[in-house]
Amino acid sequence: MSIRILVADDHGVLRAGLRALLNAEPDFTVVGEAENGHQAVALTRELKPDILLLDVSMPGLGGIEVTRLVKQACPKTRVLILTVHEDESLLQEAIQAGAAGYIIKRAVEAELINAVNAIWRGDLYVHPAMTRALLKGIRPSSSQMDTLVEPLTPREKEVLTYIAQGYTNQQIAEQLQISVRTVESHRANLTSKLGVKSRVELVRYARQAGLLE
Repeated sequence: MSIRILVADDHGVLRAGLRALLNAEPDFTVVGEAENGHQAVALTRELKPDILLLDVSMPGLGGIEVTRLVKQACPKTRVLILTVHEDESLLQEAIQAGAAGYIIKRAVEAELINAVNAIWRGDLYVHPAMTRALLKGIRPSSSQMDTLVEPLTPREKEVLTYIAQGYTNQQIAEQLQISVRTVESHRANLTSKLGVKSRVELVRYARQAGLLE
């Protein structure tokens, strides 16, 4: 089944480039384009796309507010924020508004494809350079850390640490000299053992467990 994508950006040349890139993927279909925030909300309500690829700096209605309105009107539509801003507070605000992903415009084309696929699967995707913005919080006590890491095997701890640092499954496999399938198996075990559903929850767990110190 094709993933239906609505592209929202006020720059026509960029929209055309994104449309060409996304439509070149056999599993992607660009179903519409919006050039401002109000149009992005209206078209999302009308077309009900699977993914809204949204420039955060939209004229008329900002991307954060668009995200809130879209999640209220079409909760099944996943919002992927596209921005030039590597700003921690903006990232936090976007996630709180309901965005499922945050990618920087300087990212390579392959990363955008990976981000779309990731949030379509139900994961939260954050540009690797921005991952640390999700790790804010109070460092737990040593006893809390012991409790947190106890259920995990040494290899699972290694895999979790790399996940929290923004590594892809392929990169983790290369670092640990194991197969991608084995990494996927460890990842499935982690989500099952820890009772989490998304990458951001794994990142938070790793932070709380002191694995990133």
